[in-house]
Amino acid sequence: MLTLTDSTRLLVLTGAGISAESGVPTFRDAGGLWEGHRFEDVASPEGFDADPILVWRFYSLRRRGLDNVKPNPAHHALVEVEKRLGDRYLLVTQNVDGLHAAAGSKRMVEMHGNINRTKCRRCRLTPFEDHKSYEELPACAECGELLRPDVVWFGEMIPRDALAAIDGFVRAAGSNLVFLAVGTSGVVYPAAGLVDVARSAGGTSWLVNAERPANVSQFDHVEIGPAGKVLPALFA
Repeated sequence: MLTLTDSTRLLVLTGAGISAESGVPTFRDAGGLWEGHRFEDVASPEGFDADPILVWRFYSLRRRGLDNVKPNPAHHALVEVEKRLGDRYLLVTQNVDGLHAAAGSKRMVEMHGNINRTKCRRCRLTPFEDHKSYEELPACAECGELLRPDVVWFGEMIPRDALAAIDGFVRAAGSNLVFLAVGTSGVVYPAAGLVDVARSAGGTSWLVNAERPANVSQFDHVEIGPAGKVLPALFA
């Protein structure tokens, strides 16, 4: 059991594994391809420049695929922990499906964006909630440039404000930091390096995963199993 004291500051990282338990397919499940296209072709700036219609078709399909997907017990367990810890809790997710927010998470950094938001690729138009499926290319009402999904694509940088929020939380926590990774592959940086950041700060680290990820040896405590079963018991 993960013991949370009055001084604990809990930093949680979630990856595709937690959403997979709700039925959201992962890139790895698809073998790295979508309709014969590499994921880099539909999830990169270069891919968007080459064929924006193809990219929007891919993301419109993914948006429709989330219509009947619901948060699972792992998402809800994290919401309950947030209620207990308040500002001593921060959730960092690599997922773009919005399931954490749907479950009720508030103190959250969506490191890779959100598939149900749209932004302009040129101007400072504020990203807006958008569940539409586009058959024709959408244009920005402010500048006329093409709109794109508000997600971080291959080759793009993580937003600075996201990294700053994580850094500030870790600095404030010091040795009171507990880092928990859930459903992550341990190969995508900078997220995969958070366990090393936690260790450098003097904190402790936990891993909950369906299988042993690439960086499993970096964790102090490891629980192998489905997050929907392990997390509620871990926080009991």
